[in-house]
Amino acid sequence: MLSRRTIVQTSLAVGTVAMLGGLAMYANWRLAQGPEPADGWWPIAWPFPRDGWPPGRAWRGHDLEVYVRPKLGFCGNCDTGVVSDDEVDRVTDIDLLDEKFTPLKDGSRVRITDLVGRGRLYSLKMRDGKTRTAEGIAVSYNCDLIVAIIVGKVDDEPTRKFAHTFLESNKVQIWVNQQLEGR
Repeated sequence: MLSRRTIVQTSLAVGTVAMLGGLAMYANWRLAQGPEPADGWWPIAWPFPRDGWPPGRAWRGHDLEVYVRPKLGFCGNCDTGVVSDDEVDRVTDIDLLDEKFTPLKDGSRVRITDLVGRGRLYSLKMRDGKTRTAEGIAVSYNCDLIVAIIVGKVDDEPTRKFAHTFLESNKVQIWVNQQLEGR
């Protein structure tokens, strides 16, 4: 029969080994993520299936997910840009997240840097069954569209403004400008 002291020491040793193993697994995962971005926005893989448009860029950070992509030559009216909620519903790809999306209210005019368009809030039922809020944004540049979806607590005005500030950041705008180059 083992003494009480041997059982306690063995338990502590096993616990220490398990903790070190878990720490090593976390360190390995963390190294694979790369360096921590200064602004807290991690690039993530484009999650949507291939369609007629080139894939966009996606980021996750601050309890938000942001998806942005150009739709070159797709603006319905080159003079006015996106002006109706129906057009926002149609072009922003919100249906890729939930085919039965529900608009929460009428959309409003949106300005991202010098691009003007329209944004609208939606309630989405995600694949995991959870309900989330999202904003679909469509802004135009000549006859091209830049569409974005922000998923998170965007029904909160400060959070939505924070996400819009990210859309105006160099990280996003340099990529957008590369897509529009020569247009």
